[in-house]
Amino acid sequence: MPNPNLVVFNGRLLAKSETFIRAQAEGLKTFTPYYVGAKFVGGLELPIDRTLVVNNGGVIGSIRELGFKFLGIAPQLYQKVQQLAPALVHAHFGVCGALALPLVRQLQVPSIVTFHGLDATMSDRYARTQSISTRLYLQRREKLKHETNLFITVSEFLKSELIRQNFPEEKIKVHYIGVDTQIFQPNPDIQREPIVLFVGRLVEKKGCEYLMQAMYRVQATMPEVQLVIIGDGELRSNLEHLAKSNLVNYRFLGVQPSDVVKSWMHRARVFCVPSIRASSGDSEGFGIVFAEAQAVGLPVVSFDHGGISEAVSHGETGLLAKEGDSEKLAQYILKLLNDRDLWQKFSNKGIERVRAHFNLHKQNQALEDIYRSVLAGIIHKGK
Repeated sequence: MPNPNLVVFNGRLLAKSETFIRAQAEGLKTFTPYYVGAKFVGGLELPIDRTLVVNNGGVIGSIRELGFKFLGIAPQLYQKVQQLAPALVHAHFGVCGALALPLVRQLQVPSIVTFHGLDATMSDRYARTQSISTRLYLQRREKLKHETNLFITVSEFLKSELIRQNFPEEKIKVHYIGVDTQIFQPNPDIQREPIVLFVGRLVEKKGCEYLMQAMYRVQATMPEVQLVIIGDGELRSNLEHLAKSNLVNYRFLGVQPSDVVKSWMHRARVFCVPSIRASSGDSEGFGIVFAEAQAVGLPVVSFDHGGISEAVSHGETGLLAKEGDSEKLAQYILKLLNDRDLWQKFSNKGIERVRAHFNLHKQNQALEDIYRSVLAGIIHKGK
C-alpha cells in the first residue's frame, strides 16, 4: 500500500537558508511529501514531479499569486493538489500557515503549522510594515489559532512566545527538527586550526557585530586566531568596514554550499554566532547550525538567547554569555582556544548530545508519529 501523500506548504519554494525543511521532508519514510507554495524562487533544488506553485512566472503568474494571497483563489493549484488526495497539510512558518488556510479549507484535511523563529517573535508593528504576507498573517491569526489542528515549535522558547500571544497551549507541541548525523560527523583526519567560525545571515539578529567586538579582544592577545565569516546579508558592507578597522585576521566568504560549510566546521576550533533579539523582535528560535557544529565536534560560544540554550548545553557542550556581553564572549572564546582538555570534553559531549537528542532520523520518526496522532484525532472526532 503506498504511503499517504503530504502537502509541505511554504509561500516561497524554497529559500537557500531553508535546507532544514527539505531535509525533514525528504527524510520521511511513511509519508510522501509534495511541495506546494505561492511562488517558486529557485533557491533549493526540489523534485519537479512533487512541486506545485501558484506563480509559475511572468505577469500572469504574479497576478495569480496576488489572487491566492488576498482572496484564496487558485483553482488550477487546488485541482492539482486535490488529485493527490493528501492526508495532511504541514505548513512551515506561521505566516505561511495563514496563507495556506484557503487551501486547507478546500482540501478539508487536518493541518499542522511549524513556527521557526521570527514568525513567532516578530512585533505586530513590524508585521504591519514588512510584507503582504505578514499583514495577511495579522488579519488571519485568530482564524489560524482556531482552524489549525496542531502547532509545532522548534523550541520551548518559541512555545512560550506563542502562549504569550494566546495561542491555545493544548495545541502546541515542541519538536526539534534535527541534524543528519550521518552527514555531520567528526573527521579526525582534518587538523583543527586557530579559527573562530561564524555561519549565518549578516543581519541584526545574528549579532555578528558583537563577535567583531569580541574578536578585537581575542586578537589583542592571540593575533594568529582568524575569524571566518560564512554568509551574506544587508549588514555585510558595514561589518567588512568594521573588520577592516579593528581586526588583523579575518575572511568574509559569502554564501557557501553545505559541503564547504561543513569543511570549515571541521577546521575551526570555536563556533560563534552570538544571536540577539533584533529590533523587529526577530530571535533565534533554535538554530540548527549550532547542532550541526556540535555534531562534528566543534564547541560553541554564543549568547544565552532565545532557543540557543536548548541547542547548546552551557558548561557541557559550549559556553553561553549574557546577551550583548561581548567582553564575556571574548573570555569564553579564549578559554576554549587555550584549554585543550576543556575543548576536548565539550567536543565529545557535543557529539553525544546531538546524536541523543537531535538526530534527524529519530526526529523524523517522531514527526511521523505526530502526523499519525493528528490524523487519528481527526478520525476519532469524525466518529
